[in-house]
Amino acid sequence: MRVTLTNNKKAMRVAIVGATGLVGQVLCRVLEERHFPVTEFLPVASAASHGKPVTLNGKEYPVISLQEAVDRRPDLALFSAGASVSREWAPRFAEVGTRVIDNSSAWRMDPAIPLIVPEVNAQACSDRDRIIANPNCSTIQLVVALKPLHDRYGIKRVVVSTYQSVTGTGYKAVDQMMAEREGREAVRVYPHPIDLNAIPQCDVFEDEGYTKEEWKLVRESRKIMGLPELALTATTVRIPVQGGHSESVNIAFERDFDLGELRALLSHSPGIVVQDDPSMNLYPMPRTAHNRDEVFVGRIRRDFSQPNSLNCWIVADNLRKGAATNAVQIAELFGRN
Repeated sequence: MRVTLTNNKKAMRVAIVGATGLVGQVLCRVLEERHFPVTEFLPVASAASHGKPVTLNGKEYPVISLQEAVDRRPDLALFSAGASVSREWAPRFAEVGTRVIDNSSAWRMDPAIPLIVPEVNAQACSDRDRIIANPNCSTIQLVVALKPLHDRYGIKRVVVSTYQSVTGTGYKAVDQMMAEREGREAVRVYPHPIDLNAIPQCDVFEDEGYTKEEWKLVRESRKIMGLPELALTATTVRIPVQGGHSESVNIAFERDFDLGELRALLSHSPGIVVQDDPSMNLYPMPRTAHNRDEVFVGRIRRDFSQPNSLNCWIVADNLRKGAATNAVQIAELFGRN
């Protein structure tokens, strides 16, 4: 049975695995803001955090272990604790009937596991799925913008360069940046200083000189959009900001387009806000996307170097739409009476 987007009404017992991390904390806020009906909350984290209070809807809950959470058989488990934890524990939750939505890379490219962005491919998951993968943050905002454009004009090729927030690497990365600004010592999680710098490396290097993050953009976009031969190439860069990820995107289409029609198409597409008025210096920025759930698109202009080609700028809060909000939206697909 296929599912479609709906307002969540079905009360659920919910576990957050990785509840004390950056994404885990944002998951709590998003559940509150979207009035997700949690009847029992189970915050899960490492042994070092056992018993630590986590707040949801004004009430404190003590952190419990993974096994304790499995034993309590929640309806839903939102995972944000890394791929190794997900590979070991997601199947254990699934075995007791829990639906798992996993924010790590563990299951994204498994052909048996749906990889979901609700605005793009909600129809790809079903009531039978016990594990559902949440895509990489930079992929999510990209495909939200690409989907309506592909449906109308047909995409031939995409070139994307990212400018990614330090929050995508977690608390220690933020601390490294702030320590550099304040002149104090901190654990270095990047191979170079990040403040007043741009590091053209997100994650580790893999095949052909591309980083793992760059290959995620290629492979995940192909799977989500159902375009296994999509010609997409990426360069990912870490920059010293906290509000969200930005992407410079060049798209070549099969068919020509009218810019006014294209802007209107994006403006009326779910999850997208167009901010594109050069005369008013209006365009998306991490500062203004921070704590927002939409994908912002601007600097929309024709690429005159190639036929049927477009340049645009895409920004989203990587902890919200790029992680927590998308995961909760997936959960809402199943929240029916």
